Amino acid sequence: MDRGSIAAKKGEGGSADSPAPADGFEVLLITGMSGAGRSHAADCVEDMGWYVVDNLPPKLLVPLVDMMTNAGDGRGVHRLAAVIDVRSREYFDDLNEVLSHLDDLGVRTRILFLDASDDVLVTRYEKVRRPHPLQHGNRLIDGIEEERALLANLKERADKVIDTSSLSIHQLSTKLYEAMVGSGPKTVSVHIFSFGFKYGTPTDADFVADVRFLPNPFWVPSLRELTGWDKPVADYVLSSDGAKAFLDAYEKALLIAIEGYAREDKHFVTIAVGCTGGQHRSVAMSEALASRLRSHGLDVTVSAREQRRRR
Repeated sequence: MDRGSIAAKKGEGGSADSPAPADGFEVLLITGMSGAGRSHAADCVEDMGWYVVDNLPPKLLVPLVDMMTNAGDGRGVHRLAAVIDVRSREYFDDLNEVLSHLDDLGVRTRILFLDASDDVLVTRYEKVRRPHPLQHGNRLIDGIEEERALLANLKERADKVIDTSSLSIHQLSTKLYEAMVGSGPKTVSVHIFSFGFKYGTPTDADFVADVRFLPNPFWVPSLRELTGWDKPVADYVLSSDGAKAFLDAYEKALLIAIEGYAREDKHFVTIAVGCTGGQHRSVAMSEALASRLRSHGLDVTVSAREQRRRR
């Protein structure tokens, strides 16, 4: 079953007198069959910026939503994802009541249901050598069948059902990104940071660019005490011979790589741009490269390792 993209807005219920949640607040329930990939789905959703809680008794969802929508402390949490399933035992029976209550409050609540065939679930449980939460000392298939019966109504109510029977974890990630964010390079978050080679080459970068081939503003007295964030330095660096040609070529190469990363379920890319001291050339080139990548709709952040400040 697929009732359309989970990113599509669900109808907002609730009476006219119901207190409205904070603007833009969303609740996503991640549920489904044990062994179908809920934990991996929760990790993916957390990577997308959601606040995720696992194995939450359903009744605790209401006070948690209330706390987040009425905190008023500027923490900015506006997307809550809760993994709720039969592990909560008898508390799971409260879920329908809780969902109805959230609907009455006008909270946007969506349900993501992970499913898989009985044969696949049996195989997965045999590999991890753990009992099914509803097995109760009986056969594994007994627990699976009981769980499937308990979840039948919830599956029917789900906004998005993903059958993971034939999916690898990377393929599941791709389906989740497609359902909640979209597809293609725009699902990749890029971080660019400048650094100075004399302080050591970074070990946490996917790409390292060396811009020491450009003239160094350090040797220009009027620019020495400035940084690449200052316009005179940026103008000096970006107008230097080779700067534009390098950015043109590097931008093109990175876009090819980022498109490939999106296909391969890599959604975070770190790019390091280095010069001698990490003050002038690398800073200016990092900002210019970030601007170019943003023009393609990419989410790009920038920092300067040696200056300990964030843009």
